[in-house]
Amino acid sequence: MELLQSGGIRTMAELAHRLGVDERTVRRYVGHLIDLDVPVESVRGRHGGYRLAPGYRMPPLMLSDDEALAVLLGLVAGPRTGLATTSDTASETAAAKIRRVLPERLARRLGTVLEALAFTAPPGEFGAPQTGVLLTVADAVRHHQPLSIRYTSADGRRSERTLHPYGLVAHSGRWYVTGAAPGIGEDRTLRLDRITDARTLPGSFEPPAGPDPAQRVLSALAKAPYRYEVTLRIQATVEQIRTRLPASIAIVEEFPSPADADLNSEGWLRVELRAERLDWLPPVLASLDRPFVIERPDELRGLVTALADRLTTSARRVRPLPDRSS
Repeated sequence: MELLQSGGIRTMAELAHRLGVDERTVRRYVGHLIDLDVPVESVRGRHGGYRLAPGYRMPPLMLSDDEALAVLLGLVAGPRTGLATTSDTASETAAAKIRRVLPERLARRLGTVLEALAFTAPPGEFGAPQTGVLLTVADAVRHHQPLSIRYTSADGRRSERTLHPYGLVAHSGRWYVTGAAPGIGEDRTLRLDRITDARTLPGSFEPPAGPDPAQRVLSALAKAPYRYEVTLRIQATVEQIRTRLPASIAIVEEFPSPADADLNSEGWLRVELRAERLDWLPPVLASLDRPFVIERPDELRGLVTALADRLTTSARRVRPLPDRSS
């Protein structure tokens, strides 16, 4: 829009060069503007291209009180929740621009809200994606185009990969892209902040049926390799288990065929999870307050027993009341 508003006819090649995209993407962008009722005209001929209809001007920003507050709160909260890019000042400058074009009365009232607002949790240290990477991946997801990406793994190894992206997912302050690696025929979930470069490749693909991108990411996080592989049987509903073991931590499924007769009753579910440490798990199991059986690892049994002993000791401890007679 900024390029077109500057006046004159902009050729396809010029727009593609200035935006850093191919000509096919330029045509899609023009289509988006037309869908938004922006009168973009196509000029044919040797020096043809695109231009705005004569006399058209972008309308001033018109927001209701509720809309303006929603936008500014989103800009303030975004960086604190990981929903931001590597441009540290983008949220601040965007908020400042919006406040400058708002009516004085509304800008003053919203400024009062932002000055009075406090957060109970400190800002998180989240890995933010590059703006260009985020936009390129999102465009490829929408149009089912393959990507070539440069990726740095958790151990610092760098590689160049081809990815068929299914979707973008924001989870616990991080951005993820989930998709298929066609070279190995397996699904992959990658952190967006570890992608240093992304470009679209020719062709297209058809996303598979099955879980949505968010569920794929949660499942991938639950299956990530850690030191311990834990398998439990818990007599509870899925909803009860999820209150303490969310989908990003544990996989819950129907128990296949229990061998023990006393475990063959209705309501037993298999729970699988991976963990680097086990010391946090006994209190979680105790807080579920549901019957459970530990299949593996054996170390977990000892930790649960030790917790039970500590709780029993504390429950039996009686502290004498102070003598108030004196």
